[in-house]
Amino acid sequence: MNTQVAIIGAGPSGLLLGQLLHNAGIQTLIVERQTPEYVLGRIRAGVLEQGTVDLLREAGVGARMDREGLVHEGVELVLGGRRQRLDLKALTGGKTVMVYGQTEVTRDLMQAREAAGAPIIYSASNVQPHELKGERPYLTFEKDGQLHRVDCDYIAGCDGFHGVSRQSIPEGVLKEYERVYPFGWLGLLSDTPPVNHELIYANHARGFALCSQRSETRSRYYVQVPLEDRVEAWSDERFWTELKARLPEAVARDLVTGPSLEKSIAPLRSLVVEPMQYGHLFLVGDAAHIVPPTGAKGLNLAASDVNYLYRILLKVYREGRTDLLEQYSPLALRRVWKGERFSWFMTQLLHDFGDQMDDWDRKMQEADREYFLTSPAGLLNIAENYVGLPYEAVE
Repeated sequence: MNTQVAIIGAGPSGLLLGQLLHNAGIQTLIVERQTPEYVLGRIRAGVLEQGTVDLLREAGVGARMDREGLVHEGVELVLGGRRQRLDLKALTGGKTVMVYGQTEVTRDLMQAREAAGAPIIYSASNVQPHELKGERPYLTFEKDGQLHRVDCDYIAGCDGFHGVSRQSIPEGVLKEYERVYPFGWLGLLSDTPPVNHELIYANHARGFALCSQRSETRSRYYVQVPLEDRVEAWSDERFWTELKARLPEAVARDLVTGPSLEKSIAPLRSLVVEPMQYGHLFLVGDAAHIVPPTGAKGLNLAASDVNYLYRILLKVYREGRTDLLEQYSPLALRRVWKGERFSWFMTQLLHDFGDQMDDWDRKMQEADREYFLTSPAGLLNIAENYVGLPYEAVE
């Protein structure tokens, strides 16, 4: 088999990159080790930055999102019992966010690729990139007991933190930066109406809580829990009781409870590897970086990577600008680190660190809360990062 760009991974980043390149007349082949059902079964975030929304529309997959997604012009913070709404639209000159689940984004992209007749191979085992520093890289994989080879110009590693792409880079090439947080998020998904029309991020003496949503009838709620907690110890009743205890009384009173559709505990960590490129291999999304979900940046940073790689490859194939290939990692990383900073900041601002935080750090946390909720500049800082910083031009 031959293609121009081989993409490892059929999550939203691999599918979005594939759709953009396909629409531009650039051949792609996507290879995924899981089944389509497994990929769609991943329950992930659903807050899309303005730039991500625009990129999905550019890829031609925004119709259902624009129909069913919920445009949010604001978000609410609760600190020290004080409720503060951030008017995102007013603070950022008209920018908003879109609440639309990652599962739905993935479904739209899958359907678009199928409709386009672009090749995608699921349930591929032993996927392995080769000759990444050579003139002609290639992929090998097994499918139905047969070994296949894909010759290509470039390889996009969109296969997540545990994927083969990053692991194929020789030891000593990448520098890893990591921060592990001493707590996790217990999340519950339910077919209940959201307690508020906008997201609520709440800090409480008992820990952090988040009221999020997937639609007007489906809600996603989170509470901070110790890392050693097990989801089996959390009955639905215990979860709802704890969530209510961490919310303002007026919010807790309006909370509609119901049976959980899904319940899980996710540890919080930050990770970045540099560089995001090795020869003809480009790392995209979770293959190169992970953020805690507090800033709603995971999928959005992956889309940012896709934006840069797509625009670079467009100029490579249309203008012969191979000099731009070395710009991918610097361009992507500048925005990645700003997203990591914001996610770290929101995590520090809103969570209870217990014994992990000394008296000085606790006072700094209190000062940050006071400043960012009372200063117009502080509110603007949060708002412009939440809706998403602009992409740099590729030129």
